[in-house]
Amino acid sequence: MKLWAKILIGFVLGAIVGLLVGPPAAALKPLGDLFIRLIKMLIVPLVFSSLVIGASSMGDVRKLGRVGAKTLAYYLVTTAVAVTIGLILATLLHPGAGFQIPTETYKAKPLPSLVETLLNIIPTNPLGAMVSDNMLQIIAFALFMGVAIALIGDKGKPVHAFFDSLAEVMYKITGIVMEFAPIGVFALMAWVTATNGPDVLVPLAKVIFVVYLGCFLHAAVVYSSAVSIFARMNPLRYFRGFFDASLVAFSTCSSSATLPVSLRCAQENLGVPKDIASFALPLGATINMDGTSIYQGVCALFIAEVYGIPLGMPQYLTIILTATLASIGTAGVPGAGMIMLTMVLQAVGLPLDGILLIAGIDRVLDMARTCVNVTGDGAGAVVVAATEGELKTLPAGTTLAGK
Repeated sequence: MKLWAKILIGFVLGAIVGLLVGPPAAALKPLGDLFIRLIKMLIVPLVFSSLVIGASSMGDVRKLGRVGAKTLAYYLVTTAVAVTIGLILATLLHPGAGFQIPTETYKAKPLPSLVETLLNIIPTNPLGAMVSDNMLQIIAFALFMGVAIALIGDKGKPVHAFFDSLAEVMYKITGIVMEFAPIGVFALMAWVTATNGPDVLVPLAKVIFVVYLGCFLHAAVVYSSAVSIFARMNPLRYFRGFFDASLVAFSTCSSSATLPVSLRCAQENLGVPKDIASFALPLGATINMDGTSIYQGVCALFIAEVYGIPLGMPQYLTIILTATLASIGTAGVPGAGMIMLTMVLQAVGLPLDGILLIAGIDRVLDMARTCVNVTGDGAGAVVVAATEGELKTLPAGTTLAGK
C-alpha cells in the first residue's frame, strides 16, 4: 500500500475514533507529538543542506538569480491573489452576521517596522539562527554559502560534496520517519476531534465554510491554471503527485514539518530537478502563505462585520498589501497565521479583541490554510522548473523512484 493511502486511512480512522470515543481519545496525542518531534528534528539540517546544494548546484550565479526572482515573484503574486479571493468571498457571503462580541482582550505582539524586518533576515550568528529555528536567517546564510561555493569553483567541491552527502542522509532519515506518519496522523486527528468535537464547527460554521471554500477555489483555479499553462501538466496529475505532502500538511498544520515530504513528492512524482526543488520548496515553506492569506481576508472582514466597522477600498488594499508582505516574515509552524492576523488587524485599525472570536476554531482553519500553503509550494517549484526548461516529463502513473 502506498504511503498516501496509509496516511489517508490513519487520518479517517483518527477522526472516527476521536468522535466516537470522545475526550479519552485525546490520550493518543503523545503519539502525534512524537511524529511532530521526529519531523522537526529534520527541519534545520534538511533546509540548510538542501538550500546550499540548490544554490551551489546551479553553477551559474545568473541562473540562481533568475530562479530566485521567478520563485519569489510567483509566491508573492499568488499570495496577493489568495487574500483577494478571501476578501471577495467574505464580502459576498458575510460570515460575520449574527455573532456576539467577546469581552476579553487579546494582546498582540508589536508590529515590527519594515527596516527592522529586512535587517532581521540577515543573522548576526548563523549558529544561533539554527538553534532558535529562525528559518529566514537560516535561508539567508544557506544562500550566501551556496553562492560562495559556486563562485570559488574547484576549491568549493569538497564542501559541496559534504553538503550533498548530508542532504542525502537527511532524505534517508526522512524516509524512515515517514513510515511512522500513518500512526502519527491517526493520533493527531483523534486528538483534534476528541478535544473539539463536532460542537466546535457549529458556532462559526460559516467562517469555516468560507475559508475552506476560498482554499478550494484557490487550489482548483490558481494552481491548476499555473501548472497547466506554464508546465503543460495535467492538474489532476499534479494534485495526485503532491497528495502525500498536502495530506501531511493538513494533519500537522506545519509547512516546515511537511518539507521533507514536499521535497520527495516534487522530485520523485512531478519531475522537478533536485537543485530547483531544494531551492524553491524550503523558500516556499517560509514565505509562501496563500492559504493563510485567504484566512486573513476572511477573518478581517468577519471581525469588521462583528464590530460594525465599515471597510472601503483603501482598507481592502491595505489588507492585501499587509498580508502579502507579512507572509515573508511568518514561520511555517502551527498557529503562525494568528500572528499574521494581528498585523493585518493593526494595519486597518480593527480591534484585536476580535481574534478571540476565531481562536476556538483556529486549529480547524489552520488545517486547510496549511494544506493550501504547501500545495502552492509544490506548484511554484513545478512552474519555475518548467520555465527553466528543466521539468522532467514522467509517464502517467510512474515516479522517478519507480514506485
